[in-house]
Amino acid sequence: MSHYHVDATTAAALGRVAVIYGGTSSERAVSLKSGAAVLSALERAGVDAFGLDLGGEAGSLAPLAQLQAAEFDRAFLILHGAGGEDGVLQGVMELLGKPYTGSGVAASAIGMDKLRTKQIWRGAGLPTPPFAVLTEETDFEAVAAELGVKMIVKPAHEGSSIGMSVAVDAAGLEAAFSTAAGFDRLVIAERWMSGAEFTVGILQGQALPVIKLETSHDFYDYDAKYLANDTRYRFDHGLTPEQALELKQLAEQAFAVIGCRGWGRVDVMQDEQGNFQLLEINTAPGMTDHSLLPMAAADAGISFEELVVKILQTTV
Repeated sequence: MSHYHVDATTAAALGRVAVIYGGTSSERAVSLKSGAAVLSALERAGVDAFGLDLGGEAGSLAPLAQLQAAEFDRAFLILHGAGGEDGVLQGVMELLGKPYTGSGVAASAIGMDKLRTKQIWRGAGLPTPPFAVLTEETDFEAVAAELGVKMIVKPAHEGSSIGMSVAVDAAGLEAAFSTAAGFDRLVIAERWMSGAEFTVGILQGQALPVIKLETSHDFYDYDAKYLANDTRYRFDHGLTPEQALELKQLAEQAFAVIGCRGWGRVDVMQDEQGNFQLLEINTAPGMTDHSLLPMAAADAGISFEELVVKILQTTV
């Protein structure tokens, strides 16, 4: 049981806090859990907070009207997916003149777009797996030949591994494209990385302890993230101290290059040679009981209550 509690001066400085969650994206269910956890922790820490399910409650006002009607001094944004994590909500906060957690409009929009994120990383000289944009006109044979014997296909704007699948040949690639295209107009294929998978939480611009992910699934999919009980999260990650430092520094660079601020999470895999390759960035990571950033914070000695307050204190 945490005993973390803000003092009266800090509580007064933070003012009334709206925990904005829910929304209408495909990640609504995860956001509801994250929002409930964040709200409960803020209240336990002595912060004057309330929850605002944006656009999700039957009979509620339209999202913009909800925000205009609510009285708050700053916002903890914990909507995942479209409309909450992609710069739209951040733009509304800017117009309302309300400080909010997480990245600004541009970095949120880029971070939600896996293709643009990878293009910026590549332009900045940071390592990311080879990839191709898929369309109805794509020569799937040529892409399969270029990317190799195993590929992962992703909707560019979805989170939580929604719409993702693995392909090992041109026919499979086309089928995976059809699946992903049901979620997004923009779809990418990426060379499969056969090495270990890691995630690095970022808090106040600094990397938290590295977590190695191990799953019995083909990849770290939605079920492995939120439902499975056999997914392993390891702090005994098998990296040397030098490799762990390299990975943390890479994650911090990846975060900064996109223009992110406050907090986030960077997902990385090793290739066949053991080199780190950047997969994607999350500008509003999950905060559920299965979530990775709270685990990393706990390993660094930061309770969940202290974590949400620290995030809240990064509001701009």
